[in-house]
Amino acid sequence: MEKPYAAGLMWFRRDLRAHDNAALHQALRHSRQLHCVFVFDTDILEALPRADRRVEFIRESLVQLDEELRRLAGGDPAAGLIVVHGSARTEIPKLARQLGVQSVFASRDYEPGAIARDAKVRGALADAGIALHDAKDQVVFEREEVLTQAGQPFSVFTPYKNAWLRKLDAFYLKPYPVERHAAALAPRPDAHRRPVPTLAEIGFAPTNLAQLPIAPGWRGADATLADFLPRIDRYGDTRDFPAVKGPSYLSVHLRFGTVSVRQLAAQAHARAQAGSEGATTWRNELVWRDFYAQVLANFPHVADEAGNGHSFRRAYDAIHWERGAHAKALFAAWCEGRTGYPLVDAAMHQLNQTGWMHNRLRMVTASFLCKHLGVDWRWGERYFAQQLNDYDLASNNGGWQWASSSGCDAQPYFRIFNPMTQSRKFDPDAKFILRYLPQLAKLPPALVHAPWEARPVDLEAAGLVLGRDYPAPVVDHDAARAATLQRYAVVKQADPA
Repeated sequence: MEKPYAAGLMWFRRDLRAHDNAALHQALRHSRQLHCVFVFDTDILEALPRADRRVEFIRESLVQLDEELRRLAGGDPAAGLIVVHGSARTEIPKLARQLGVQSVFASRDYEPGAIARDAKVRGALADAGIALHDAKDQVVFEREEVLTQAGQPFSVFTPYKNAWLRKLDAFYLKPYPVERHAAALAPRPDAHRRPVPTLAEIGFAPTNLAQLPIAPGWRGADATLADFLPRIDRYGDTRDFPAVKGPSYLSVHLRFGTVSVRQLAAQAHARAQAGSEGATTWRNELVWRDFYAQVLANFPHVADEAGNGHSFRRAYDAIHWERGAHAKALFAAWCEGRTGYPLVDAAMHQLNQTGWMHNRLRMVTASFLCKHLGVDWRWGERYFAQQLNDYDLASNNGGWQWASSSGCDAQPYFRIFNPMTQSRKFDPDAKFILRYLPQLAKLPPALVHAPWEARPVDLEAAGLVLGRDYPAPVVDHDAARAATLQRYAVVKQADPA
């Protein structure tokens, strides 16, 4: 095939791997010489704390990507990844001009801020006579690829899932070969022949990432997948128990593209077709991910460039959330894991200490904030965005709107998670709770789920004083439920859904 571009530039973003990379495949096939770049984008970094696990994860993943590009280039020490620190809006056009490329290639990003950034970059490149080509890589199906029979985007998950499965075939899961085209990888210019910068060089400090079971890069993704596949058949039975090794733990790798979603979907689909209920359940999680991505693309009012959003079901924007100092105090107690509800508090400690939270507990804590504390779901959405290693705008927004009943959900507003019931059902021996709340360890396990129900003699025997060693509940469950039903009932009358 005749390659149309003498020189091209591959811009890595949320696809930090070489294997089965759609944009890299396209770039190599269409460029006689290809340079590769990653930008530590100051427009994003400036808003982050100086110790951020995600930045460290990216940095360590780039080291592996740099090594892999050199291996694909036949071991040429001059090959590898160009890493730039600055605003991508200006750095990409500048680098493209310096390298004399005719086209820039990148994987599509669907978040409002990324769309605005890419529009600026596209315009600047066009002014210089340089094309920008993007490729689908983050999802199996994007935007309007899966529509209703009336040609409209889906707003309910189950019919979307059914349509997604009907559309799926081997074509969509076929990997994009890179190695056979790798001869096009070009040596880096002398000015850019530097190793991946250290955290300090981009103004960040190390975190506790190395002490957590989160291995970065494509090697970490491969190891995580290899660990999960022998457990996948039991996924449906184990995924809801936070003290059990049930989840795949691949979400952070999907977030930064250190693994191919096509590879994961192919693995899950093959096992599901062979009769694995666990694989079928896990495949549904990948469908949920696509579903929320198409919601963000087709219903952009749910989130804007600044990360704020409206309820998917507009009537729910009229809910009267708690405000003022009282709401701020409740929110702080929730963020810091001192609500007096052990499962909620343990989950928040897990998030704050590790940057990850078990999926069942994401639902429980989100429901608790909205429907026990009466705090606006957007506050929780923003806090999760700050803390989660695997933060993804579409999934985070979709999950929070599901929990607040304002989103794409056929369930009525009166679904309110009872944290004690959830605790006793999914952490019956309190193993997860005690991992993060060791001060409750001397209570009988049955009382750990609701310490305020303990008799004075039990508290004395455990050396526990509520309000000193562990908080008393900030709200009463029954009273909070009644207040939520009243809060939502007013809005429900105006909701046409």
